[in-house]
Amino acid sequence: MSAAAPTGDDHTVVENRASNVARMFLDRVERTPEREAYRFPDGAQWRSSTWRETGERVRGLAAGLIALGIEPEERVAIASTTRFEWILADLATMCAGAATTTVYPSTVSSDVAFILADSHSRIVFAEDEEQVAKLRERRSELPALTKVVVLDAAGLGTAESSADNGWTITLDELAALGERMLADQPGVVDERVAQIGGDNLATLIYTSGTTGRPKGVRIRHDSWTYEGAAIAALDILSLDDVQYLWLPMAHAFGKVLLTTQLQLGFSTAVDGRVDKIIDNLAVVKPTFMGAAPRIFEKAHGRIVTMAQHEGGAKAKIFSWATGVGAEVARRKIAGQPVPRVLAAQHKVADTLVFAKIRDRFGGRVRFFISGAAALNEDVARWFYAAGILILEGYGLTETSAGSAVNHPDSFRFGTVGLPFPGTQFTIGEDGEILIRGPGVMQGYHNLDDQTEATLDDDGWVHTGDVGEIDADGFVRITDRKKDLFKTSGGKYVAPSMIEGQFKAICPYAGQVLVHGAERNFCTAIVALDPEAITKWAERNGLGDKSYAEIASSDQAHQMVQHHVDQLNERLNRWETIKRFVVLDHDLSVESGELTPSLKVKRKVVEDNHRDELDALYA
Repeated sequence: MSAAAPTGDDHTVVENRASNVARMFLDRVERTPEREAYRFPDGAQWRSSTWRETGERVRGLAAGLIALGIEPEERVAIASTTRFEWILADLATMCAGAATTTVYPSTVSSDVAFILADSHSRIVFAEDEEQVAKLRERRSELPALTKVVVLDAAGLGTAESSADNGWTITLDELAALGERMLADQPGVVDERVAQIGGDNLATLIYTSGTTGRPKGVRIRHDSWTYEGAAIAALDILSLDDVQYLWLPMAHAFGKVLLTTQLQLGFSTAVDGRVDKIIDNLAVVKPTFMGAAPRIFEKAHGRIVTMAQHEGGAKAKIFSWATGVGAEVARRKIAGQPVPRVLAAQHKVADTLVFAKIRDRFGGRVRFFISGAAALNEDVARWFYAAGILILEGYGLTETSAGSAVNHPDSFRFGTVGLPFPGTQFTIGEDGEILIRGPGVMQGYHNLDDQTEATLDDDGWVHTGDVGEIDADGFVRITDRKKDLFKTSGGKYVAPSMIEGQFKAICPYAGQVLVHGAERNFCTAIVALDPEAITKWAERNGLGDKSYAEIASSDQAHQMVQHHVDQLNERLNRWETIKRFVVLDHDLSVESGELTPSLKVKRKVVEDNHRDELDALYA
């Protein structure tokens, strides 16, 4: 669709917003005190907290932090999976005038120590005993760390905890400190909030990084309040929406969704367990959800392979319905009428196939928002044909996550949409995308040289992404500047574009990495999706084999070759994959080959499998 999306008045978005995130939260509590704010799992059930109840809890925790001596802009770290208590800790930190330092729960102890020391964090909210153990292991390296607040009280159930002499306390104990502080000084939190300026540090987000040590991105209160106001101005969400939130809260994508909620007041169901997403969607029945592309790729692959597994008439109906849906979608996007016969066929296809797919996601989703990495256009079109709209957006941690997004009434597959009101995009001489606006970071913490290399004197962030801007303003990302490589024949290759196409073609692929810099042809490393390949193996006489045995089998190699051949038909000659290796394991965060936001650490994977890659060119 080509019409420009409604974006609101840029000046209004930039100027008319809360003075800081804490004020944003307290204003929301005052506006809609009895509406549901958060929903979260409690055993087998879900519990709710209204804005009033959440406000009372946050005030107590914020006062507790002040009682522990936290001063404005001092850092308070959170090392936890996504859960309701993470949000409470973050909001309490904001209301105490401090700044949140983010720590992925999968971070190894040496990197945890680096982040806490680099940020000079004085208090840490630690999820459980596993996170506390990392802190104990490195305690001697963290003299500034005065207190550890454990979110899950079971994390204090060991002998080591009793020897901490008050170094670790529970969340309830922190709240009790706060209640005593509020009894003596009822206005202490409001006084702190009133002191927070828009340029004050709100969040220190450490990027997981595909190479090197994490960098702390300094984000101001002004940037977060701008993000909330800008998204509200797009008029794509309202007070009556219901969000399902599973994204890692240490990632800027998750944080910007929280800020948007404060602006608009909708309810959010929170559960960071990735393996529970599909089950929870059926219970929560959200109207929207943000996710990384890998979630949509896996869902697409699972649905397609299930249909293939059923075989017979069901598989034929699925294939027919997919074709009908694709043609209807094509006509709608092109603004063409849908013939009466095709419309009737589509109604049947929707009843037999598409409605069931939508029900798997709760049946009420108006759209999904995809971010953090590139979404394959074919996957987006497939979902749209099934009546599920995925709006791709774009931004960096360095731009507070949100800089551009497609709109339900004005979207274009293969693009990341139009810039947020108040945000500017331009293309550098070398094709690099540059961004300027209120969401731009202060800089990298303790890294002036890297700040100067990324943020120029005119306020433009050099994103490292290569792309283009359509005549009507839609932004298109073509690849990472550093990922582009040149073959020995002098031809440039954009690997992420090829990788995305392969994952859309092959439902059994977990991850794929295209290699070929200074080589005479391109090769690939392929990792199979464990769940999908296990079901494939059952249908191909390998049901009793291990993952590694399946991956090394001739049948699996032939299956991958079939899909590589399909891929190559779409590519230029110099881009085609001549040879490949199938790994005996899927890439994972735990192995260090994926970031916590599920991006491939290209250099790590290539270094880990250098011998196999070299053998492909022997």
